[in-house]
Amino acid sequence: MPFFFFCRSCQPASQHRRHGGPLKSVLFWKMPSRKYADGEVVMGRWPGSVLYYEVQVTSYDDASHLYTVKYKDGTELALKESDIRSQSSFKQRKSQSSSSSPSRRSRSRSRSRSPGRPAKGRRRSSSHSREHKDDKKKIIQETTLALPKPSENNTRRYNGEPDSTERNDTSSKLLEQKLKPDVEMERVLDQYSLRSRREEKKKEEIYAEKKIFETIKTMEKPSSKTKELEFGGRFGTFMLIFLLPATVLYLLLMCKQDDPSLMNFPPPLPTLESLWETKVFGVFLLWFFFQALFYLLPIGKVVEGLPLSNGRKLQYRINGFYAFVLTAAAIGTLLYFQFELHYLYDHFIQFAVSAAAFSMVLSIYLYIRSLKAPEEDLAPGGNSGYLVYDFFTGHELNPRIGNFDLKYFCELRPGLIGWVVINLAMLLAEMKIHNQSMPSLSMILVNSFQLLYVVDALWNEEAVLTTMDIIHDGFGFMLAFGDLVWVPFVYSLQAFYLVGHPIAISWPVAAAITILNCIGYYIFRSANSQKNNFRRNPADPKLSYLKVIPTATGKGLLVTGWWGFVRHPNYLGDIIMALAWSLPCGFNHILPYFYVIYFICLLVHREARDEHHCKKKYGLAWERYCQRVPYRIFPYIY
Repeated sequence: MPFFFFCRSCQPASQHRRHGGPLKSVLFWKMPSRKYADGEVVMGRWPGSVLYYEVQVTSYDDASHLYTVKYKDGTELALKESDIRSQSSFKQRKSQSSSSSPSRRSRSRSRSRSPGRPAKGRRRSSSHSREHKDDKKKIIQETTLALPKPSENNTRRYNGEPDSTERNDTSSKLLEQKLKPDVEMERVLDQYSLRSRREEKKKEEIYAEKKIFETIKTMEKPSSKTKELEFGGRFGTFMLIFLLPATVLYLLLMCKQDDPSLMNFPPPLPTLESLWETKVFGVFLLWFFFQALFYLLPIGKVVEGLPLSNGRKLQYRINGFYAFVLTAAAIGTLLYFQFELHYLYDHFIQFAVSAAAFSMVLSIYLYIRSLKAPEEDLAPGGNSGYLVYDFFTGHELNPRIGNFDLKYFCELRPGLIGWVVINLAMLLAEMKIHNQSMPSLSMILVNSFQLLYVVDALWNEEAVLTTMDIIHDGFGFMLAFGDLVWVPFVYSLQAFYLVGHPIAISWPVAAAITILNCIGYYIFRSANSQKNNFRRNPADPKLSYLKVIPTATGKGLLVTGWWGFVRHPNYLGDIIMALAWSLPCGFNHILPYFYVIYFICLLVHREARDEHHCKKKYGLAWERYCQRVPYRIFPYIY
């Protein structure tokens, strides 16, 4: 960077007095002058608005030339020097605007002492004009009160958070009614210039009030369109619509092979007739509506979800664990009456195809109905305006039929409980095919580990209301296919693999794998419990030991406990458990480890999305958190 000169003779006289130096040229090398000192109280402009608030300078970055300032509510932001002004300049402007010129005051005194004093009627009219002027000042004060404060709507908008504008909408409507002019009279006066100087001043005041009102309306209507597209945008989502079903079919066909090696690609493709059976599709529909019936039962508590963008909170009935118990009782009854559950293993690929077809039909229905949904009900990440992208990611956030929430139901019920039923069917199929009186130790471990995971999710069902799937993602093909096809038919891949490729493991190895799974589960559950309890009630005395970094949104970022160890400890526990689920399948083939490989890729993608979302939402507070907790998922690695 070359040298450059800075001449104080180009500055105003007030700045010469502040620096206290003579008018001379000073040579700097990458060191621009610092205008405000640490601890100085100045007026800082709130980002994204024209409003200035009292702030205190805390530090200055020589590299970025940014001042770190602290607002009265504790918010810390980095501002440019052009966004900061001294308090004296504001006080000077206020005094100038409140006082009139001396010549005008002398003229008013001479008129009042002149022999030709105005009549009473004129004096009344002048007093009436003063009252009218006072009313205008009141209107301006109301307008100022209606403007958002740093700790309210404007703060949320700056950090990328949905805001509630109900309070400002009311004040804006009242202001609009008060400022509604007589359009015809305005046109005549403008055309023939019949306004006096006083009327011109009143007109300027009205225009100033209108300008403030328009500023409020502009600030209260942020764009709700999705600008940043994920998954490769329109082309990527179009390809994923076909790639995901093909991946599921490929994995299941490979597990059916005697040698499921990657060198045997591609596997023998079945005929189209063998992939579809109407009876299997009927059984799948029966299962889906069977779970929907359990969802509608009036058992379990009703809780409220997190506030939506319009401030409304939806209600959810928490009865997933009861649905699991009733399903277990129904399956036990079927087995008691000699129902062959291994029918599920014999037609496993056909069940997967039926579930994929149903999820496609459901996704089409969801997209069509979302076209009539109000804008406030659309998903933040699925409102791009592109048909394929919105169809994949989900256009509507919480599609409901009455009180039946389609996304919340599919998130935990048919696919998650179906995963356990599939694992049980694989266990019984292994015993029948290999003529065993007891299932293998590997199959027992896989079933036990994944049963614990599902029961934990259903027991802590309320925690799912704070996940990104519920509060951010719309319900489209991605979640519909994931909940109804990917979860039950890919997550059960280890059990399906062990039926055709049994693995014998010793008790010490089984004990080591069990310990690994317990470690992962402990990290996963304790981290999620800390997060969910803190989100629900940050003032809970039981959480007083947790330390936080305050943010401009009023929320806090945990920097102690598991969340002070790595930024996403729940993902770390998830990955450890996924590895424990795959280890009982041995090391002969990589196919059983597809789940853990996919899961690492999924969680790294989610982590990157969460990082971007939090940086946009929390700003400087998130940068401080990242400095405090440098590792994302894996301690000392990533």
